Amino acid sequence: MKKLLLFPLFLLLLLSCNLYGLPPLGEDNLTLVPAFTAAAQTIQAMSTSLALTASASPQLVTSTPISSPTATNTLIPTATLPSYPTLVLASPTPSIPCNAAQFIADVTFPDPPGGPILERGAVFTKIWKLKNVGTCTWTPAYALVWVGGERMNAPASVPLPGNVAPGETVNLSVNLQAPARDGDFRSYFMLRSAQGTLFGVGQAANKPFWAAIRVSGPSFLFYDFAANMCAATWKNHSTTLPCPGLEGSADGYVRFDPAPRMENGRTEDEAGLLVAPQQINNGLIQGEFPPIRIQSGDRFRALLFCAYGANNCNVRFRLAYRIGSGSIQTLGEWGEVNEGLYTRLDLDLTSLAGQNVKFILVLLANGSPNGDRAYWLHPQIVRPGTPTPTATQTSTSTPTFTPTPTPTFPPTFTPTPTFTPTGSYTPTPTFTPTFTPTPTFTPTGSYTPTPTDTPPPTNTPSTPAP
Repeated sequence: MKKLLLFPLFLLLLLSCNLYGLPPLGEDNLTLVPAFTAAAQTIQAMSTSLALTASASPQLVTSTPISSPTATNTLIPTATLPSYPTLVLASPTPSIPCNAAQFIADVTFPDPPGGPILERGAVFTKIWKLKNVGTCTWTPAYALVWVGGERMNAPASVPLPGNVAPGETVNLSVNLQAPARDGDFRSYFMLRSAQGTLFGVGQAANKPFWAAIRVSGPSFLFYDFAANMCAATWKNHSTTLPCPGLEGSADGYVRFDPAPRMENGRTEDEAGLLVAPQQINNGLIQGEFPPIRIQSGDRFRALLFCAYGANNCNVRFRLAYRIGSGSIQTLGEWGEVNEGLYTRLDLDLTSLAGQNVKFILVLLANGSPNGDRAYWLHPQIVRPGTPTPTATQTSTSTPTFTPTPTPTFPPTFTPTPTFTPTGSYTPTPTFTPTFTPTPTFTPTGSYTPTPTDTPPPTNTPSTPAP
């Protein structure tokens, strides 16, 4: 009997242990509830039946083992959430400004290199095609205004030729003059509203448009630094050096080379300066030239490279200058190693125009000077235009003129007898006429002919007959 009572209790205990291994109840496990409910009801019925049987009769009852119910996890399909349209935030529509322009085309003088090359000082008319992309009409109270860059003799402002409604295009023009020096130049412009507000092109209508030109013309060699090598004072950090220097000198040296050989072995047909720095760490050599009067448009030109065979060459070239006895200023510095290439210099000296400038050519070692030998090839100042011929003075002697007299007839004379006759005769004098010479030339310059005195005539009387 005890065994029969223990079996249901064991079954309940087993089921309760299995409950801890099952997932918590939820929407996905609601189907398990009926199974658990049925199992519990079966166990309760079995317990009641056994109790009644036991109390009614003490007979031994043979029990048939009852298999425990097996819990089955039945998955419920995942609930599908309702679909909603994707929320897309609309970008705010940019407001169109009152005044805005769009560049359409360069009607004349497009940007280099497509545009023509202008002569120095050439006058030209730049024309742009612009479109009104704002909401306000441009009127003649609007103007094209210069805002920066190379001035090119531009006027401060040019009124618009007429009304330009939104969406319309207009050709705007301005008269300009090319600079008197070579190079590429830009002049920047914008538009100005009737209220004085500047506007231009671009998304924010705040960018300028421009006139871009390239200027070139004839030039001539004004100063040759190589030819005037020894007009400069050459020195290292502490010592003044001889010119020309002794090649291989540990103090550094400079020498004139009529045919320099470049890093790649090519021989040049223009002269250069072979320079080597002082043989100390970071050594240098520099030459300061006499003052040169610089004009607008002057340019410094040269090629820089290491000497052929100077495989360890590692140097810095520097172009400096001094005004009078002032401090040394640097125009530029360029590194060079022996890699088969060269550096070309073409520097505008207009910023120094009107001044007497002492140029200084410098070569510095980058650390060790071992093997440092390099060239300034044809260093020169080039001046725009054509050279002014040098006047050659020619000695001109003063001509000597011999006047040719032209007599005037009949001559007029006054006889002057030189004696008092005696006796009763009448002397017959012989006369030499006196006349005034008339020159047949017109004297040139300040020449005054010197007259030749003509002695008065001498009357020679005839000797009377006895």
